[in-house]
Amino acid sequence: MKALEEKILKEGKVLPGNVLKVGSFLNQQIDTAFSMEMGKEICRLFGDCGVTKILTVEASGIAFAFAAGAQLGVPVVFAKKHASANLSGETYAACVYSYTHQRNYEIVVSKEYIQADDRLLILDDFLANGNAINGMLEIAAQAGATVVGCGAAIEKGYQGGGDALRRRGYRVESLAIIDSMNESGIVFRKQ
Repeated sequence: MKALEEKILKEGKVLPGNVLKVGSFLNQQIDTAFSMEMGKEICRLFGDCGVTKILTVEASGIAFAFAAGAQLGVPVVFAKKHASANLSGETYAACVYSYTHQRNYEIVVSKEYIQADDRLLILDDFLANGNAINGMLEIAAQAGATVVGCGAAIEKGYQGGGDALRRRGYRVESLAIIDSMNESGIVFRKQ
């Protein structure tokens, strides 16, 4: 998505440790109109897959997944990073390592929100090593649901998570794929 690449170049900042800060529009402050444009692109890519629900993980993936869910006309389920009092009953769970926060989380989803007949589209704001998406794939497998595809707003292609998922046979669509980045610039993959 050329518009996303341009927005990353204009508003994004590469921080030490290979962290891309896009808080001005994606994961701290939300550019709502632009988010809906990203949702339209996800709808264009996955609209013919029979998606019944979108699965994401809190917190930064929610806005992106919501925009896609609004365009596809399907509910969005998000995995919580911590069990809480309002998470009652049986749950699906998976352990996920967060590259950004440098720690493990147990993500959980109440069993009432994902069923075996669901056709899930798994989305997240970033795809780097693939840890969050792999955790959500594990939850989908526990539920017996079908995964129709995986997507990300931004994929750090040089970290290999997206390519590993593609080698496993998953359809992975990222709106922008970064092949390299440092403080002097960002190089996008030709799509």
